[in-house]
Amino acid sequence: MDFQRIIEVVGRYMDFAGVAVMVVGALVSIPLALRGYQPKRASGLAPFSPYRSYRQLLGRSILLGLELLVAADIIRTVAVTPTFESVGVLAIIVLIRTFLSFSLELEITGRWPWQKEKESDGDAHLREPTPSATP
Repeated sequence: MDFQRIIEVVGRYMDFAGVAVMVVGALVSIPLALRGYQPKRASGLAPFSPYRSYRQLLGRSILLGLELLVAADIIRTVAVTPTFESVGVLAIIVLIRTFLSFSLELEITGRWPWQKEKESDGDAHLREPTPSATP
């Protein structure tokens, strides 16, 4: 088997893995949400409804699946057919999937990926005091 064929097969397996992660994540999320799964970050907050819990779990599995699909596209495009047209198509696909990832992250956590995690009131005593502007 030549190199190009191996890379094509690896890309297909990565595509399959990405889709499988999304499907398995959707199926596993149902019983977890119905049992009242609460993410560790949500401790101290009001419990999530099963619907919100399912959305968060499903969103996380979709994000992971999208990452695998992007990796498969990169592997196939760069290693197999690195033409300007294929790299341009890859760039568009990556932009669309990146936008989807950012949108899902905002939906799941309520903040953009580059924003710091919101501190709960219970963690306020752990912060260092900020110097005041007036003496």
